[in-house]
Amino acid sequence: MKKLTRSKNKIIAGVCAGFAEYLDVDPTIVRLIFAIFSILSMGMGLLIYLVAWILMPKRE
Repeated sequence: MKKLTRSKNKIIAGVCAGFAEYLDVDPTIVRLIFAIFSILSMGMGLLIYLVAWILMPKRE
């Protein structure tokens, strides 16, 4: 069973790469979708990123 964890393949905190590994997609696609969502939602994506950063455990 897969677990959602922050990835070691990180740019800032590994949140987007962790989601990409969990969903089995390229991390660049997840990062682009997240950036577009953040712009269109007037920064709400940044708040979601911070919450995910706090809640997602690090990969051991």
